[in-house]
Amino acid sequence: MPAATPALLVSDHVAGAVHLLTVPDGAVAGRLTGRHLSEHAGFLALPGGRVACVDDRRGELLVLNPYAEELVERAVPVAVPAEHLACDPSGRRLAVTTGLGKNSEPWSDLLTVLDLATGEAARVRTRVGEPGVTVLGETDPLVVLRHREPGALAVHRFADLLAAPPGCPLVTPHALLPLPDDGHGDAQAPGSEQVFAATSQGVHRARRKGDILAAEAVIPWGSPARGWYLRLDTRRQALWTTLRGGDPDPLRWPEWTNQAWHHELGTGRTLLTDLGAGLVFRLALARRHTAFTRVHPDGDELVLLGADGAARRCLLPGMDGAPRRGGTPWEGVQRRAVAASPGSDWIAVTRGGHGEVHIFDAETGHEAARPRLSTPLHHGGHLTLRARNDGADGDPVGR
Repeated sequence: MPAATPALLVSDHVAGAVHLLTVPDGAVAGRLTGRHLSEHAGFLALPGGRVACVDDRRGELLVLNPYAEELVERAVPVAVPAEHLACDPSGRRLAVTTGLGKNSEPWSDLLTVLDLATGEAARVRTRVGEPGVTVLGETDPLVVLRHREPGALAVHRFADLLAAPPGCPLVTPHALLPLPDDGHGDAQAPGSEQVFAATSQGVHRARRKGDILAAEAVIPWGSPARGWYLRLDTRRQALWTTLRGGDPDPLRWPEWTNQAWHHELGTGRTLLTDLGAGLVFRLALARRHTAFTRVHPDGDELVLLGADGAARRCLLPGMDGAPRRGGTPWEGVQRRAVAASPGSDWIAVTRGGHGEVHIFDAETGHEAARPRLSTPLHHGGHLTLRARNDGADGDPVGR
């Protein structure tokens, strides 16, 4: 693929396929089969336009390079089911936590750490749950696990974990920072070595001090709602999430309220923008816009927020098997995934169950292409959009 061409990776984790498309024309440039990527762990941006992801069926971490002759650059065995994926700011040292998979209760306590430069890898036991993870610092990095019930940020030295003996030994964190029990959502700001965790109280933050973390003031939501997903905006050093409010009963999902929450790390200013009712979850960051998809029985849309706070709404065609009134938005239904690159103005949105990807120009709201793939993209699939040197790897947490 030409170095100047944005690359779109589309994962159908149900069908076990990964499609490589060129943007904006949507032409298929490559395909992997027999690869069931973890939708929850998502894609992790690495330097040079590469991405890391986890094949949950084979138990492998994959490094994919859409600009190389062979799409799969590296495959390293890791513990699964993958829950969260993160790396240090250099993209060299990675950590993968395990979660529920297709089970109703947490059962795995395995954590995998690996060094892409040396090929070393180790598995250790930590604590059963669904831990989030960040890897702080390039020299002597720390692995920070965000646990729930009881909530805590658990701190380990990466070097100690990598040097663990065979047999998946149980490891004890050398430092703990308490958190509320309902943490969900992780981010880090590499420049300041800060880690962030979303809870019902707000965004808890801590800064690295040697081999420990020092707690800092909680960033309030400024709303009765809360965020469940947190990510760093590498363009302007800010945090983003969607605040979901209303009755938490999943059967009431069409009435859920949604606000875009944008917190500037430099100024401390927080901005809230109403997105409308329904299901809004992950977001994507383009060069000058932030993209959200909103699913609702009365119609779906792509919402594009500009740097000035203005919102453009683009209607999306409905999905057969979309969430309905009286049902939940999670079980046995189709959804949408959204992707963008901070180095381009293109936005990609999936149409779950139809195998379609909508490619929009964020500057105009115009749909440039709608490729139809050879697999249906059940549950919406998952995707990532990269340009070769777009700076997306400045966010070292999988999305």
